[in-house]
Amino acid sequence: MPNEVVEQGTGGSAWQAKQVYAMAAVCLVVGLAIGYLFRGSQSPSVAQPAANAQSSAATGGMGGQMPSLDQMKKMADAKAAPLLEKLKSDPTNSDLLVQLGNIYTATHQFKEAAGYYDKALQVNPKNVAIRTQLASSLYYNGDVDGAISQLQKALQYDPKDANSLFNLGMIKWQGKQDSKGALAAWQELLKSNPQLSPDRKATVQKLMADVQMQGKS
Repeated sequence: MPNEVVEQGTGGSAWQAKQVYAMAAVCLVVGLAIGYLFRGSQSPSVAQPAANAQSSAATGGMGGQMPSLDQMKKMADAKAAPLLEKLKSDPTNSDLLVQLGNIYTATHQFKEAAGYYDKALQVNPKNVAIRTQLASSLYYNGDVDGAISQLQKALQYDPKDANSLFNLGMIKWQGKQDSKGALAAWQELLKSNPQLSPDRKATVQKLMADVQMQGKS
């Protein structure tokens, strides 16, 4: 569930292996980004290639056991190789860059993933879905402030984007311990997206109640 995202400090150092493993199950449940309750609005170029890659990375062909980070890196590199060949002749192909980012996201190589998403945004800076994905990669790599900055940029292009608002709230709560900031993001999410389904709305409201209860305690 989205409120199970592993807490981390505000420092910029990369996560240790045990922290990545603790987060892995959450990644598989909630999708590519931190919350992504609303990934139905996600760009197909971001969403499509990653689901199968993420599933295979989780098992790693090792009887369902979680592979090591080195093993996942090798799997990512192998899967990325043919795309990198294509990229040589078409270096500004945004779809290829996003697919590469998805591969490295699925195998928890978040620094590499962020690099490819960043290159895709240099081609298409107004793509909010890719920018939200970049923010998630930065967050999982330990760059909380960078993740928040990317989500704020995404909201400049689309102030009502549900994914950006949801994830901004999650990162402010989990990464910055900023309860007020989290509540403000989720309040704006509910206000600007009246079309949310009842279950999604209830999930956001439950998170808000949890934050408020935490503040009281």
